[in-house]
Amino acid sequence: MEIMAVRIIAIDDHQVVIDGLTSMLTGAELDVVFTTTNADALLSYLEQGSAEVLFLDIQMPGVSGIDLCRQIRKLNPDLRIIAFSSFDESHLVKQMMRSGASGYLLKNADKQTVIKAIETVMAGEEFLDETIKDILLKESLTGQRRSIFDIPLTNREKEILKLIAEGLSNQEIADRLYISLRTVETHRLNLSQKLSAKNTAMLVKEAIRRGLVE
Repeated sequence: MEIMAVRIIAIDDHQVVIDGLTSMLTGAELDVVFTTTNADALLSYLEQGSAEVLFLDIQMPGVSGIDLCRQIRKLNPDLRIIAFSSFDESHLVKQMMRSGASGYLLKNADKQTVIKAIETVMAGEEFLDETIKDILLKESLTGQRRSIFDIPLTNREKEILKLIAEGLSNQEIADRLYISLRTVETHRLNLSQKLSAKNTAMLVKEAIRRGLVE
């Protein structure tokens, strides 16, 4: 399949990830036309610019990649969106695909896999990382859904979740734990994605339901 004319855009909150992806794709004769670390900048670009494939990080500060995917799909229904993530939890994969993503790729993917993902979505098919396929297959065979009720949280996430349930703001949590506000926001976004919660009330309710907080 000829992919020389495919225009690529990418968004990730870490510039080093964007640089690595851009370097990887440049040698493949793909046209990386726009990159950003900011969701608003991406939406502004999509109002005027165009592309065929978007690599979308699902962990963006201040915005859920899942919600952003839905928003982008409404703005540009023809854009092929490939979720680009460090998370392999099945519930995140399913949410992204249901939100309009054409593929789900882990950030440790090699160049060959990235190119294959682009070729696959450009052919109108869905692409899933082999690791993701294995996880979904095991869940299907065993009937057990990984990361739905038995969601692995880090000690820091558990700590922050407890403080959120106590009603502390992001800044208050940052001050209490002696960490940056950005770090708290990132952990909070991770928790919202892992627990499929759209707001604080839902996050606390879901945490209580799963016995993660009292």
